[in-house]
Amino acid sequence: MSEQLTYIMGADREELYRVQSNAPGPSGSLPLTPDMLLNSPSGDLFGLTQNVGMGWNPGELLGKQVLILSTQGGIRAEDGTPIALGYHTGHWEVGLLMRAAAEEIREKGGVPFAGFVSDPCDGRSQGTTGMFDSFPYRNDAAIVYRRLIRSLPTRKAVIGVATCDKGLPATMLALAAMHDLPCIIIPGGVTLPPTNGEDAAKIQTIGARYAQNELSLEDAADLGCRACATPGGGCQFLGTAATSQVVAEALGMSLPHSALAPSGQPIWEEMARQSARAVITMESKGLRMRDILTDAAIKNAMVVHAAFGGSTNLLLHIPAIAHAAKLNIPTVQDWSRINREVPRLVSVLPNGPVHHPTVRAFMAGGVPEVMLHLRRFGVLEESVLTVTGEKLGTVLDWWESSERRAEIRNRLKQTDGVDPDDVIMNPDRAKARGLTSTVTFPTGNIAPEGSVIKSTAIDPAVVDEDGVYRHTGKAKVFTSEKAAISAIKKGEIEAGDIMVVMGRGPSGSGMEETYQLTSALKHLSFGKYVSLITDARFSGVSTGACIGHIGPEALADGPVGKLRTGDVIEIIVDRNKLEGSLHFIGEENRIFTPGEGAKILAERERHPDLEPDPDLPDDTRLWAALQSVSGGTWKGSVYDVDQIIKVLEVGKKALQFEAVQGDTGNLTVK
Repeated sequence: MSEQLTYIMGADREELYRVQSNAPGPSGSLPLTPDMLLNSPSGDLFGLTQNVGMGWNPGELLGKQVLILSTQGGIRAEDGTPIALGYHTGHWEVGLLMRAAAEEIREKGGVPFAGFVSDPCDGRSQGTTGMFDSFPYRNDAAIVYRRLIRSLPTRKAVIGVATCDKGLPATMLALAAMHDLPCIIIPGGVTLPPTNGEDAAKIQTIGARYAQNELSLEDAADLGCRACATPGGGCQFLGTAATSQVVAEALGMSLPHSALAPSGQPIWEEMARQSARAVITMESKGLRMRDILTDAAIKNAMVVHAAFGGSTNLLLHIPAIAHAAKLNIPTVQDWSRINREVPRLVSVLPNGPVHHPTVRAFMAGGVPEVMLHLRRFGVLEESVLTVTGEKLGTVLDWWESSERRAEIRNRLKQTDGVDPDDVIMNPDRAKARGLTSTVTFPTGNIAPEGSVIKSTAIDPAVVDEDGVYRHTGKAKVFTSEKAAISAIKKGEIEAGDIMVVMGRGPSGSGMEETYQLTSALKHLSFGKYVSLITDARFSGVSTGACIGHIGPEALADGPVGKLRTGDVIEIIVDRNKLEGSLHFIGEENRIFTPGEGAKILAERERHPDLEPDPDLPDDTRLWAALQSVSGGTWKGSVYDVDQIIKVLEVGKKALQFEAVQGDTGNLTVK
């Protein structure tokens, strides 16, 4: 035998060859009845055989079955040390939540099942081709989740356990589509910040800061080691992961005060047992997802999103949840109206003004505390049902006088010396502290279908006294994120520039996140004086004058794809009125009106270097095509099956027409 085979196959050991060819099988007998044998599907009966084959007590087989689905990743030893790493902390500890929920279900006489659809990490894939799969993953995972739910026909309820940017939205989409099942979301919580160090957002800029001589190699290595201070949970800022947890609770899909709990701690693990009891109660009372998810619940989610100042990626996910639940899909006008009506009340990373980590938002009272202020402000629908089985108004009444509220808020004062009312504020205090509303939707000759900017996160130092951000400057155009970040690191971007990153929408890159760029600009000394516009999207932790989701995207012949380096662009964002414009107004030394600019762009050829990324996977190309004919990003990048089938049928007829015309010259469609 070769040395290589000897190494691979290892030493011979006698016990390896003691192979059994049969086994006695489980003891006991299945609790079958004549009716079951006569009328149950064979799959139900064989399922019982499978259950005892896995070691379940035959005498406990007839309890109600509850399916627990999660994004768990990695392999943990019993003491928590890694045997195989997960992709990220957000799915590293959720198995503990599953276990706690399963134990509670069994204790209550139920039969828990568990399945897994793990998720990627947007932080890990930033700046790589892995980002091309990030957004499309959400749809794929939701499909697999739904198939897993349907593939256990005997389940009576479903629990979803997820934490992060795409896994949690995918779980919400899947459960929202289970109209006639009781379902609940257990949010996976947050990781803690280091006692001394940087959060997981700022730490992603060590490369750019080192390249600009703003950080030493030693400091980069030291800070990078400590940023994820605890092994589980989502990042410490109000990015897409944390915002998705907030939205799950705001929708009524999660228990009160469950979003943003510190991963691994007793209050976090107890949430799983509470959720198990809740879903069992839902099942016993006949409460289903269609009772929880209503148009009013969607509105509440949008209101709470605005009050928190959440990630703009939820503009992609909330419409998709509404679509899955067969509800009205919110429009840009709906988002704009709600953000005008609803004050931002939460001071956390990345928006500030004080950059508290998300665990402090939890300790200040989390979602129910924000909802108390919103109730007094008159913008909440309190009659909606939640997974507690109670109406939202009843839940808030409980929260206001609860021991939990008093103790957790007092704990924040004791441990961190922070007043909870400085983290979650009432509208008057928020206004006095300068908190502005969340998002603005600029339009113009560059973005005729619209765009989005997290206007609350523009650095106040570059906003005029009237609350308006104004930037007129020359464009520096890039057709890849790689080229754009290289320009930043090489010092080719200067204060006053307007970076244009085109061709990074769904058709070009799967609508990649460009946090690598926005984070670098935030943490470089001159970055606040640079604007960024793109047809891609941003991480929820992005800040600054960054305008994304530009529509139409460049590769759909959008005007943004016709810009050139040196073009003059005018950006105006009114942070008070939530109005904005994005116009091409000049070239070289000539300035013209937005109307004239629109005509020039209409006559231009698209940028010569504009093309889909050569590494774009076929899977993502298919996703881009399917979501495009389903309404595109402004409708949540969903799959509208009826519309897709309609387009395919029209396409097939057109191809048949071409074939007939080519063969015979006959213009009759078959």
